[in-house]
Amino acid sequence: MAHLADFNTEKKFRATVKKTERLTPANTEEVREILLEVQPEFNVKVDQSFGVLVKSSGEFGNTFHHRLYSVADLPEKKNGNPLITMLVKRCSYVDDFSGELYDGVASNYLCDRRVGDEITLTGPHSLPFVVPADKTANLILVGMGTGIAPFRAFIKHIYKNVKDWKGKVRLFYGARSGLELLYLNDKDGDLTNYYDEATFEAFHAISPRPHMNDPIALDAAIEERAAEIVEMLNQTNTYIYVAGYEKVKGMLDKAFSNILGSKEKWETRKAELVAGKKWAEIIY
Repeated sequence: MAHLADFNTEKKFRATVKKTERLTPANTEEVREILLEVQPEFNVKVDQSFGVLVKSSGEFGNTFHHRLYSVADLPEKKNGNPLITMLVKRCSYVDDFSGELYDGVASNYLCDRRVGDEITLTGPHSLPFVVPADKTANLILVGMGTGIAPFRAFIKHIYKNVKDWKGKVRLFYGARSGLELLYLNDKDGDLTNYYDEATFEAFHAISPRPHMNDPIALDAAIEERAAEIVEMLNQTNTYIYVAGYEKVKGMLDKAFSNILGSKEKWETRKAELVAGKKWAEIIY
């Protein structure tokens, strides 16, 4: 996996906030969808990401804080300028040494932007999620929280641009509560438009007690589809793409080990996927 320091930040682009909307209710974690209009030279695709540079000050003087974001919708153009959509969750973290709570630099900066504000972008940068050339390939997509962003654009691209997809596309998405199931609810559920596709199905998992910080039962949701997943994993043209926070890796290892019957069988199959470039992940 590449580190942020590996990405080129020398080439910068100016973007203007055209729309910012909170997608989650007021009593939940804040996730915003932000629409940006970027200068014409910036052309980002659904299989790419882009960086946001935020000027911050600290004990060593002013520095630039760099964070990467996935494209959350199909890019469009207005008056020749690209329009790109991003998802941002307002984050905070506890310092390991002092125990103090700090606001995430980039996430809070972006969530505080208003229409008309300008921000600085870098990129485009590559993403590991590539649409297979084989239209009969199966895709198991696993997202947590804002990890839905790249898959939303990915799925729309397959059905609107690639077309005639013959393989199975299975999206597993986890959120703390039904109100936080971005793009799969009554308010902004545009992914539900694809439920009538013969090849696409989406499954969600939520915490059984969201106010108690119980874990999201993503592994249980995957295991419920065990028979179909075994069938897909027995085929050589199945890909697994994962996006979300670190804990999702443990959930997946547990679920796929149970589905295949043992930890050793899953480790062998995963190694085959990785070697064949059929496994890709973005973990944050």
